[in-house]
Amino acid sequence: MLTKWKKPAVMVMTGAMLMASLAACGSNKEDQTEEKADNDSFYSAKFENGKYVEPVSITTVFPITTNLKFKNGENIDNNVHTKWAKDTLGIDIKYLWTVSDQNNAYQTKLRLMLTSGQEMPDIISFRGDPTLIADLISSGQFTDAGELFDKYASDTYKEAMAQDPTVWNPYMRDGKRMGIPILENAYNNDPVMYIREDWLKKLNLKAPQTIDELETVMEAFTNQDPDGNGKKDTTALSVGFKNNLNTWMSETGWVFGMYGVMPNQWNVGADGKLAYGSIQPEMKPALAKLQDWMKKGYISQESGLYDEVKASEAFTAGKSGIIVGPYWMTGWPIPDLKTNVPTSEYKPYPLPAGPDGKVGRHGTPISTGAVLINKNMKNKDAFFVYQNYLFDNWANPDGDGPFSKGFAKGYDYDIGPNGEIYREQDSDKIPGGWVDAIRYTLTFDGAIIPFLRINGLAKLANGEKPSTPYEETLTTSIPEQMQAAKIVVDQKDAIMPSMFTGTPTETQLSKGDMLSKLEKEVLNKIIYNKTSVDEFDAFVERYNSSGGAKIAEEVNKWYDEIKSK
Repeated sequence: MLTKWKKPAVMVMTGAMLMASLAACGSNKEDQTEEKADNDSFYSAKFENGKYVEPVSITTVFPITTNLKFKNGENIDNNVHTKWAKDTLGIDIKYLWTVSDQNNAYQTKLRLMLTSGQEMPDIISFRGDPTLIADLISSGQFTDAGELFDKYASDTYKEAMAQDPTVWNPYMRDGKRMGIPILENAYNNDPVMYIREDWLKKLNLKAPQTIDELETVMEAFTNQDPDGNGKKDTTALSVGFKNNLNTWMSETGWVFGMYGVMPNQWNVGADGKLAYGSIQPEMKPALAKLQDWMKKGYISQESGLYDEVKASEAFTAGKSGIIVGPYWMTGWPIPDLKTNVPTSEYKPYPLPAGPDGKVGRHGTPISTGAVLINKNMKNKDAFFVYQNYLFDNWANPDGDGPFSKGFAKGYDYDIGPNGEIYREQDSDKIPGGWVDAIRYTLTFDGAIIPFLRINGLAKLANGEKPSTPYEETLTTSIPEQMQAAKIVVDQKDAIMPSMFTGTPTETQLSKGDMLSKLEKEVLNKIIYNKTSVDEFDAFVERYNSSGGAKIAEEVNKWYDEIKSK
């Protein structure tokens, strides 16, 4: 029987508290509408029929990423998005500066603004580098965003945020929510196992459900010539741990999950305190298992030199039979397998159980960034007028709404002569090609209701018909992606979430790089059988005495504060 990983009590408790708060201040749409109608001061400027009568401005800055494309002579300052915001909402978006987001240029320019004491724009949308976000908040230039959210956010926006109230935790300061989390798709990087189905059939094997069955398959994939070329040139499992053991693709986190631990993150221990996974005793048998697999050739001798993408190349080249990664790998890079080996077949499968029946996988944060609102912004409500519209109309559009077919005709969709809808896969039928204009928006993806996509794909995988325009767009997904999404949802109880989401602590900043280097060095040596598994115990002592124990103290201080809110 598989061990079920329960959602930590703090997540449930925090969720209940915030839901109660939202219920108290959010009410229903009718109440909100009546309040706004009766209160002339609700908006900061005259507001009629869903827009400002005289346009108000939002100043901001923006990273021009590689996936941002323009057409029709447009640019970030003047495009279909900025025209929509002004025409529909009466909001004039003004960019103080933009920069190509290569080599962290966006972060660097924000840091320069901060250190030189420049006045910040009305809003800053930011992903990554929690230290910079913390420093921006500490500058004193930004307001209590949570208070504004409670007042101005629509019901749909609040409901989306309430799907995981812990998203606020990184931006909590003295009980205030200083940044509004930018929501992402749930379970987006949670792993499933992909296996060469044609190899299973050829060798008369079944998909593994336990670690013993997995090793039977791995032995055959390594030693029984599954590709039929008469050479011993295949490996069983594609993994790459150059960056981390627990990462986003070609990873090994699930191996440790079979033993009840997750490396490279903070987990809730038996005593209710946060414990760093990489130094827990459950790591030893998992490291011994990886060491054994390396000895037997089940994983490549180059695995420690491979990053996530490089490790996947053996699978897509037809030289390994198993890879573990997100459900969206069915769109990239796995399709390269069919190109390289036209007769190949693959299928997604659930992660197997360990010796004691445990299944464990890392989770995916549903927020990796935030919006900060300048305390001197004249029309603070304008951001919510903008974002509410996207949550109410874009995130899960209805059949008659303004975004029922897409964001903008002639950009991310077009209509053919017989009423057919052209989308990304029909780019050559859209004048000037398909352009994902929603990427121009202030939070980079318009608005996302976290569990909508993965649950929609799982629903289709179950054979149910789409019942919304959003679900209709998912029907173009290949069956393997739908099935992989269903597996992710079905195994959700295996999630071991990363529980420390705060700003790096003082000791993490001063000792973190050194400790990370030590961790990689010792654990890699064990996997490569350059040192005994028993060396792990000495490593743990050294790790703790070199700052690890102090970090644990600091992390748990943060955790206790979050639990008390």
